[in-house]
Amino acid sequence: MPGPVQSIERAAAILRLLARGSGRLGVGEISTSLGLAKGTTHGILKTLQDVGFVEQDKASGKYQLGATLLHLGTSYLDVNELRSRAINWADALASRSGEAVRIGTPLDGKVLVVHHVFRPDDSLQTLDTGTLLPVHATALGKILLAYDSGVAAEVAGAQLDQYTRRTLVTPAALRKAVAEVRELGWAAEAEEYTTGQASIAAPIRGYGGYVVGAISIGGSVDRLFPASGRVDQSQVTFVQNAARAISRDLGAGRW
Repeated sequence: MPGPVQSIERAAAILRLLARGSGRLGVGEISTSLGLAKGTTHGILKTLQDVGFVEQDKASGKYQLGATLLHLGTSYLDVNELRSRAINWADALASRSGEAVRIGTPLDGKVLVVHHVFRPDDSLQTLDTGTLLPVHATALGKILLAYDSGVAAEVAGAQLDQYTRRTLVTPAALRKAVAEVRELGWAAEAEEYTTGQASIAAPIRGYGGYVVGAISIGGSVDRLFPASGRVDQSQVTFVQNAARAISRDLGAGRW
């Protein structure tokens, strides 16, 4: 078996040092702390900077952790801690609402379903965990579009697929819908992705209020929009309460 790669070990040591320190360190400080030559340290930092794992402050010349590395950490939270913290609340939401529950996070301009609880009845259902859903045609996706500028940027200018006659496929219609989501704090769609089906979603937040995903219920449009096409507000409350509970568990505090 081959042994450890020294350059990778050194790069990892630099990242750990930046993560636990004051936030910004110079080449000399890093090389002294790790017992490395300045030239070696600078070369590793340059490579880490090229891939976005560290950033250099132009004024001081010191280095700090980069946005790409921080995004990787957030992605890990989304897929692992989010799922583990949300499981019990998702089960409870399915029981209260009588509908299927899905939890989603952003992935390459789509919604990745990281957890799915079946509707609590005896009907035949298919597990959606691992499925990618469109952001413009689902309540989960509209939440991410409203609160995640990265997701919005990936969709901007792209051709939007039409799944039903109700799917929002023009930029103007989608912008209006997203603005309504921000105003209300929750999202809903009726037959925009699948004819006869509807969904309601709310944002899940992590530390600092950053939106790390969304939770939704989905089922028959007749059940979720029972009165002349108007959403069932009691179901909205169920979804929002579950989202707030998960967010508190993730350290979001009150919002």
